[in-house]
Amino acid sequence: MPRRPPSVRARGLGAELRDLRIGLNMTSRSVAASLGWSPSTLSRLENGLRGITTEDVAALLVVYRVAGPERDRLIALAREVDRPGWWETGLPGLPSQLTALIGFEAQATRITDMATMLVPGLLQTPEYARTVMVDGGVIAHEVEARVVTRLGRQAILSRPDPPDLHVILDEAVLRRPVGGPTAMAAQLRHILAMAARPSITVQVLPFETGAHLGTAGSFVLLEFDKARTIVHLEHLRSSLFVDEPDDVTPFAQARDTLARQALAPTASAKFLTTVARQYEGS
Repeated sequence: MPRRPPSVRARGLGAELRDLRIGLNMTSRSVAASLGWSPSTLSRLENGLRGITTEDVAALLVVYRVAGPERDRLIALAREVDRPGWWETGLPGLPSQLTALIGFEAQATRITDMATMLVPGLLQTPEYARTVMVDGGVIAHEVEARVVTRLGRQAILSRPDPPDLHVILDEAVLRRPVGGPTAMAAQLRHILAMAARPSITVQVLPFETGAHLGTAGSFVLLEFDKARTIVHLEHLRSSLFVDEPDDVTPFAQARDTLARQALAPTASAKFLTTVARQYEGS
């Protein structure tokens, strides 16, 4: 079973504490010894994998000689570590991996989505999302609540400081008529409208590209200001987060390779327009 993903807020706070230690050229072993902790305890705390309390943070800030407003800010962050976000309180029974993904999306500064099967959730229209859920076996009385949750995720794209979203779509995504021609035409027009935003880049990998790294499966790369990059992999009945640098690197390299192989954004927009017109003429 995949391990439970780290808390979003704990991960961000841990990254700030790690930066303070590294800025003072202190080793995790020396800091842990000064507090009577094991090095693994400090490592897990810095990576958001261990519960963190205000007492833990206060003790570390003494070691790092942090006082005044900066100390107050970090202590306040520690108090909010376990405060749930809207995605953790809105829909009973939402899978923990999905709530973690929504949280990571909310914190990410850059999101890359390599999609080989379906339009990414951040760009789905309500009708497209509804069809995906119904055809995917979601219980009927839960469908509308799930659609609302998915649309709620998209709010990050309208923030004053939205993450940079880079979507690479295999042509198969465009040719799969989810919901029928009318729904697909509307979906592609929506992607075109979103791609016009300065923070969103959409590229298409046409069939003529042949085999490419994306055919191994879809993946989402989430990058942050301070915390380590995360890869999200989704399967039929579960999903998985990968954050070890040696495991993340191949996905980052695949992202770069696929971006070079895909049509440029302008050519991709023309391609999307052509396919949308084909659906509209059906």
